[in-house]
Amino acid sequence: MRAHQIMTRSVVTVSPETTIVDAANLMLQRHVSGLPVVDTSGKLVGIVSEGDFIRRSEIGTGRKRGRWLRFILGPGRSASDFVQEHGRKVFEVMTRSPLTIAEDTALAEIVDLMEKNNVKRLPVVRGDKVVGIVSRANLLQAVASLARDVADPTADDDHIRGRIIDALEKNEWCPFGLSVVVRNGIVHLSGVITEEHARQAAVVAAENIEGVKKVHDHLCWVDAMSGIYLNSPEDDGLAKAS
Repeated sequence: MRAHQIMTRSVVTVSPETTIVDAANLMLQRHVSGLPVVDTSGKLVGIVSEGDFIRRSEIGTGRKRGRWLRFILGPGRSASDFVQEHGRKVFEVMTRSPLTIAEDTALAEIVDLMEKNNVKRLPVVRGDKVVGIVSRANLLQAVASLARDVADPTADDDHIRGRIIDALEKNEWCPFGLSVVVRNGIVHLSGVITEEHARQAAVVAAENIEGVKKVHDHLCWVDAMSGIYLNSPEDDGLAKAS
């Protein structure tokens, strides 16, 4: 399998000028742990993640280095630490020139990149524009829904997947972080919903696509205010049966 067959296509992004507070709130609301940063032309210029919010002055977690270590590292490192802990805009704390992958990157290569570079997500680019993102969650969904001894998705499966995504993304109730995996006409829907009615709507939309044989619901419900989440009834049933 390749990146385009599992990636989340509708990517939530921020600009370099987005405030730290707005970026943090957006990650909480969309239930994601990282956001690509794009400039006014849509070019990928960085990525901001949960790790960039660990050392912050607001919560008293600024890095404390001993005098000797500060001397060895020099004033440049202290200055960088200060910006990371007190910066107010995304461009001040983001990782610049992040690792990226292409749409046809094989999953084995994606996993190698994640492990070697200790990253949880990789933006998928076409040229210098972001067209998707592959996270560890996307890989987990692929493993959970697809048997190893079954052949890779066919061209028909790819077409079905594209039509499902198109059908869902044009609606305001489309799940956040939508992930669609199709194999032999069997569809697995993953993502985040904040309204239970959106679950049935998403399943019905997928069922109405020609070639779909069955739809599995892995949509996670999240309360936007508290952050409380519930797995889909189907996944809860499987967990209780195991």
